[in-house]
This record gives sequence, C-alpha cells and structure tokens, in this order.
Amino acid sequence: MSGEKVIYNEADNQRSVTPPQNSSMAESGIDTAYEKKIIRKVDLRLLPILAAVYSVAIVDRTNMGSAAIAGMTEDLKLNIGSRYSIVLLVFFIPYCIFELPSNLVLRRVGSAVWLSSIAFSWGVVTIGMGFIKDWRILVFCRVLLGFFESGFLPGCVYLICSWYMRYEVQQRLAGFYLLTSIVGGLSSLLAYGLMQMDGIQGLAGWRWILIIEGVITVTIALLAYLFIIDFPDKLLQRRKPFLTDFEVEIIKSRIDRDRDDSQADPITWGIVVHHLSDWKLWVYALLLMNSTIPGYAIAYFLPIILKGMGYSTGMSLVMSFLLVIPAVVVSLPLACWADKSRLRAPFIVLGTLLILAGLTMTAYSSDHGVRYFGICLCSIGSLSNIPAVLAYQSNNIRMSSKRSVSSALQIGFGAIGGVFASTVFREKDAPDYRNGFWAAIGCQLLTLLLLACTTVYFKKKNRQQKEGTLDKFLENHPEFTYTV
Repeated sequence: MSGEKVIYNEADNQRSVTPPQNSSMAESGIDTAYEKKIIRKVDLRLLPILAAVYSVAIVDRTNMGSAAIAGMTEDLKLNIGSRYSIVLLVFFIPYCIFELPSNLVLRRVGSAVWLSSIAFSWGVVTIGMGFIKDWRILVFCRVLLGFFESGFLPGCVYLICSWYMRYEVQQRLAGFYLLTSIVGGLSSLLAYGLMQMDGIQGLAGWRWILIIEGVITVTIALLAYLFIIDFPDKLLQRRKPFLTDFEVEIIKSRIDRDRDDSQADPITWGIVVHHLSDWKLWVYALLLMNSTIPGYAIAYFLPIILKGMGYSTGMSLVMSFLLVIPAVVVSLPLACWADKSRLRAPFIVLGTLLILAGLTMTAYSSDHGVRYFGICLCSIGSLSNIPAVLAYQSNNIRMSSKRSVSSALQIGFGAIGGVFASTVFREKDAPDYRNGFWAAIGCQLLTLLLLACTTVYFKKKNRQQKEGTLDKFLENHPEFTYTV
C-alpha cells in the first residue's frame, strides 16, 4: 500500500492523512532481488527458533495422551470419574485469560526476554510434573503450564505478521506451524522410546516422558534468548542486530507499501476495548476455535482411540505420528498457493470440507482402515486451516495495537477449542466418541456459515471503498481492501 498515511485519533474518532515518513524508500526503486535476500535472512533468523520453542510447547501441552497410556492413568487414578478430562481442561483456563496481557508485556519487555522466559518457566513445570504423586497436584501443574504457555503462540503470530507483507504471511505461518506439528508428531515416537526407561531410578516410564521433555524445553528456551529477534521498529535497539540500519528501513518500507503500519502505535486499555468492539475480530477467533478442535481431539484422544481399535501401545503412537506426513505434504503447497492467489476463504473452505469428511468417516465407519483414513483427512484439514485462518485475520487488520489484540483474542479462542475437545470427547464415550465427533462436525458447519457471511461483507465493502461511497475508510486507510 502506497501513498498517504492515515492516522487514527482514538480520542475523537477522527482520521487525518499525512505523507508516509519513509515514502522516499518506497519510491527509490529498491532492487527486488536485494529485498528477497533480506527477507531470506529474516526467515532463517525468525522462523526456526520460534518453531523450535513452539514445538516443545506442543509436546509439553499434549503429552498427556502418551503419558496416559504409559501408566499415568493407573498411577494417579485418572480413570475415576472425569479426572482425565479435568486435567486436560484446566490448562486452557489461564491460557485463555492471560494471552492478551502477555502481548501487551511483549512489546514493553522485548521478544527475546519475554518469550524465552515463559518457555523456561513451563519447561521447569513439565519437569516437576514427572515427580507428582497426586492427581490434584497434576491439575495445579497444568494450570501453571497454561499460564506460562499462554503468551507464546499469540506472541509468535504477532511477531511474524509484523515482519512480512500480507501476501507473504500464510506460507510463513504454515511453515512455522507445520514444523511444530512434525516435531509434535515425533513426540509420540520419543514418548514410546522414553517409556522403555520404565523402572530406571525407580521412576515409571510416563514420568520419564515428562522429565526428559521438560529438560529439552529448558535447553531450547536458553537458546531462544540468544536467537529470537524483536519487532522491526525495535530491532536496532538490540546490541547486535542481525540487519543493518538500511536493511531495517527496507523492511519497514515494504510494510508501509503493503499496509502502512511499520511503526507501532500506542496501546492502552481504552484502545484495547475499542479494538474488541470490532465484530470481525470475534469471527476470526471463532474460525480458529473451530479449526483447532479436530487437532486437539487428535492430539489428546487418538492414542486412546487407536488402542480401542485393538492396536498395541507402540503401534498407536507410531500411527499417531504418521498422520503428520500427509498433512505437511498437502498443507504447505496450499499455503503457498493461497499467498500467490491472494485468497483465504476458499482455502479455509477446502480444509473444512476435508475435516467434515474425515469426522464423518471416523464416527460412522466400522472398518479400522477407513476410520484411520478419516482421522488422516481431519489432520490435513486442521493443520491446513490453522495457518490459513491466522493469515485471514492478519490480512484484514491494520496497526500494531489491533494486531496485538486480535492475535491474542484469536489464539485465546483457539485454546477454547481445546476446552471444547476436552469436554465433548468424554471417557464414557470411548472408544468411539460419537458425541464428540458430532460436536466437532457442528463447529465445521459454523465455519462454512461464517465464511459465507464474511465473504459477502468483504466484497461489498471493497466495492464501496473503490467507489468512494463509504462513510469511513476500511481499517482507517483510503487504499486498504479486505482479503476474501
């Protein structure tokens, strides 16, 4: 996006138009090959370390399924009543509550310090979970885990989306998320290996799963402090930035040409409330919630479902990992295609249809092979839709403050998807979980309805913006258009 820069005055709800501060950069004809070289430097520095830390977050969050079939259920008596579901559920309460405050702290403290500190903290908690004797202490540890993990994913999404242009972001989010999914899938194989340590030092195999995975988290968190980078407008404040002043200005110029918000605007609780009054942010949040439900259900209950089909513990964990391979093979090319076509909703619809087909096959087929193929379709659809929905939100908002609020709200609702999966997939419905599958199907139908509404609305508003018939500019900028 080029031309004039629109400044939103929160106090009087007015707009003023000023020339962009770095318009000279935008008009100087920067060599695109040089720009791509800089972006590759950003890719290599930003995405791998964030993916590594979020990978261990996924492992620490979802290792309950592996630990459960490795003996934790019997040792802590989680098979009484709804104890297992409670252990899963309590994680998401602080996870939802503290995401927005964490994003506000992130800008003040700095990405490296904040994100590595909370990762170190949840790693310590995971280690401690390996030594507990009472299921109630496990509940408390899961609450702490949710508290510390709450800030990481919204912080990652906020940070990644701040570095790239709108139609570069989905493939980056997909690469980031799918890499974490691969590691998360490998965690089932790691868990199977750690189970073989059963009896060493007098500790059960499930305890070694938690202890070793926690140690890995702490180690990666220490590396994260050294390698995580800050936002573009704060990067040069670091002692040894990995980009030169000129390269940072090129990055900021690209962002301003695209959406004109390279410089962070102030954020207060009043501005937070104002952003939360935008109904579209709640739609993006619901879309992510619906996309995460199948993923959480697979992570938490797939080993149990497969074991109910008659597979051994080891084979159940291996088959859980194998689901990740087709998901990555399909999802990453779709993300690149979506960025190239500059479309979002059609790709989310495709992923949703895959989820619907998979849920139906798994719920109603009596053939184990068909049920497993259905779970595979669910995995592909869910892993494809999560970065697509995150990009859908990112493409249709402007300003750093709104991005901070929106990413936290959206990831918070993604966590609610975990709560939903933890409660509708009930132990008494095992191993078929028919009621849980129907609830998940209903959420996918809601996704299709919401996408139909936003697509009609966005096309109408884009047309009005082009015709100049709107009372207010879209996202407070005369050249902004929604991505459909």
